[in-house]
Amino acid sequence: MADRYFVESPIVSDRAMLTADEAHHLLHVMRAKAGQQATLFDGSGAEFLARVERLGRSEVELSVVERIERDCESGLELTLAVALPKGDRQRWLVEKAVELGARRLIPLETARGVAQPVDKALARLRRTVIEASKQCGRNRLLEVADSQPFAAYCQSVCRPDSLRILAHPAGEATLSEVLRDRPEICSLAAAIGPEGGWTDDELGLARAHDWQSVRLGPRVLRVETAALAIAAVVSGGF
Repeated sequence: MADRYFVESPIVSDRAMLTADEAHHLLHVMRAKAGQQATLFDGSGAEFLARVERLGRSEVELSVVERIERDCESGLELTLAVALPKGDRQRWLVEKAVELGARRLIPLETARGVAQPVDKALARLRRTVIEASKQCGRNRLLEVADSQPFAAYCQSVCRPDSLRILAHPAGEATLSEVLRDRPEICSLAAAIGPEGGWTDDELGLARAHDWQSVRLGPRVLRVETAALAIAAVVSGGF
């Protein structure tokens, strides 16, 4: 696969401009020359074959040669609502969620949560989304949303074609069983709690709003492992 670069502005003409980190990579890491080809994407779902036309000190202008429609998205819209772990485990979770096709990640604020991401942390995770998308060939960006209290999120997901599951070691069924029983669903919202587990109040709230608890095997999984296990099952089945 050709070198891929993310363009922040939608590509709507025969010209595109790379700036900031993307321009730096093409200029100073790849040592680009005029006439060199690159693949661009803007998050719209398409990718663009382009040619370097002008090299500036901190920007690169390219001409768009061809628009290529290449859809590698999952047929099921997956939202991972996660009480994020600490440190680099957040970045690893986001990177792998991109590779496995999740559409959205929502950091959850829970009673026993250990990491409440601030704006700088969210910005770093959103940059991780771009880097992972460049690597895996994905043309739509996973959305990293602002954090939400679990109670508010739990009550907000009410689409009739959406399945709502809550990861819990004592869940009522396995994820595969739940998906088999609901083949018609178009979206899946999965809530993954903190390392200390859900409180009784949080579990009661989920039940009151028709969230189904699911178990992910006989062992207790870490937060990021649970989230990616769900994404892997969904990615493999759809």
